[in-house]
Amino acid sequence: MASGGGTSSQRLNKSCILVIVVAGVERFAFKGVASNLVVYLTEVMNFSNSSAAKTVNTWCGVTFMLPLFGAYLADSFLDRYSTILASSCLYIVGLVALTLTTLMRESTSTNGTSSSTSLLWSLYLISLGQGGYNPCLQAFGAEQLDNEDELPCSKDLQSSNKKGLFFQWWYFGICTGSLIGVSLMSYLQDTFGWAVGFAIPTIAMTISVAPFLCGTRFYTRKQPEGRPNKHIQLLIQAIKASVLKRISSRIGFSVKGTNVIELEMEEKPLCLDDSHGHSSLDERFSDVSVCLSLGDAKDVLKLLPIWIMLLMFAVIFQQPATFFTKQGMTMKRNIGKIFMIPPATLQSAINISIILLMPYYDKIVIPIMRLITGNDRGVNVMQRMGTGMFLSIIAMAIAAIVETIRLQISNNSGFLESNSQTVSLSIFWLLPQYILLGVSDVFTVVGMQEFFYTEVPSRMKTMGMALHLSVFGVGSFLSAILISFIEIVTSDDRGKHSWFSDDMREARLDKYYWLLALCSAISLLFFAYLCRYYNCRNTFINGSCK
Repeated sequence: MASGGGTSSQRLNKSCILVIVVAGVERFAFKGVASNLVVYLTEVMNFSNSSAAKTVNTWCGVTFMLPLFGAYLADSFLDRYSTILASSCLYIVGLVALTLTTLMRESTSTNGTSSSTSLLWSLYLISLGQGGYNPCLQAFGAEQLDNEDELPCSKDLQSSNKKGLFFQWWYFGICTGSLIGVSLMSYLQDTFGWAVGFAIPTIAMTISVAPFLCGTRFYTRKQPEGRPNKHIQLLIQAIKASVLKRISSRIGFSVKGTNVIELEMEEKPLCLDDSHGHSSLDERFSDVSVCLSLGDAKDVLKLLPIWIMLLMFAVIFQQPATFFTKQGMTMKRNIGKIFMIPPATLQSAINISIILLMPYYDKIVIPIMRLITGNDRGVNVMQRMGTGMFLSIIAMAIAAIVETIRLQISNNSGFLESNSQTVSLSIFWLLPQYILLGVSDVFTVVGMQEFFYTEVPSRMKTMGMALHLSVFGVGSFLSAILISFIEIVTSDDRGKHSWFSDDMREARLDKYYWLLALCSAISLLFFAYLCRYYNCRNTFINGSCK
């Protein structure tokens, strides 16, 4: 519990710190597999560039969408602690299967569909494990703090600030784990082989379960609220009631004989009216539960427009692990005469920029923004997300310019007539786009975590974390669909020479990056428009939005 004031009110307890450390180890394991996966698919599994990118995007999409199912299990059937432990087992089984599949391929030199099928099964087992692990672990960590800000009339800002502090240090922890996973594992995979490169994340993930279990006696644990299927049923009821209300208002007469439930949050629930004085106490409490639950469902539904506008940001964040990495493979990567930079290593620039910026965000960025906006928090959550979206657009514009330069050097040097696809442009020219994406990450992703956690009802906090992750899941699917569509439109009659050609000398990734920048700019405009009319659930509690 936070103390009444002083510096102690801004400290995280040991349960939160332990959860953050465990999350960092998990990110090390996941990034150790995901960051260099496109290279493994193209160089070892002989996938084409577009097929490898679509495979990675689809896998990431499933990985980020399954938390919705995991959150549902945690909120309806299991508690978060039990879901984390069960998901850890699935996660580890998937990593072990991936390591064994890779080891068997290296030792027997097998190839074909059987090897690809085994690889995909292993990857999707990891996805199943992450489905319950990620949203539950983050919500479980936030659960260890004061819950006073979740009370209907609470005005305690200290607890809200500690939640914001938790989300910042949470992100700092997972970025540290990601940094080690990206930089170390990509080098080991390129140097010592893929079996070793996948075995180390497997061992790390297995070991991380031990410290999590050691903290069991310190944890605050909540039992799931509500009956199975309750939240889904409430969402369906809320949608049906809203549609019926709109239809009845448009045709100019009331709908007789239908049970249309008023969902406006400004109005008092009918169950609290004195007209229920003749009802039994059980019936009154049942009516109160239904009214409040339907109001909660409306709170979730009104997040949908904001959720949609964040999808293009998620599409952009699929590029470092796919096409950015393929770009780097064609550029000058040597340092001295011996050491070659693994192209996936540049993804660590994102994590480094996050780690360097996070400690100074509250000390430098917030005071400056406080002077500009006059807001005590410097920027509200919506402004924070919008700033990150804007920076991601700039990053894509820079990526398009660098790719244009790379193609020009390739053409001017006559590489189209040679077998080499490597140009004399240094791979470090890609750093600005990676760094800008890291800075945008600090603004948008941390803002998204706090936004979805605070805006969902208290009984659905795990679902809030899953909603945040689902943005990246659907964004990954959109990225795969977009690649397929562009490949069809830009290919010749034989289905070759598209923007994503395997020959990087003729690929037009610059046009693809400009397209993403344009779509993201349009999304940002709609996002800014929606923010003008969005009223946060906790506006009067913690001032998080306005």
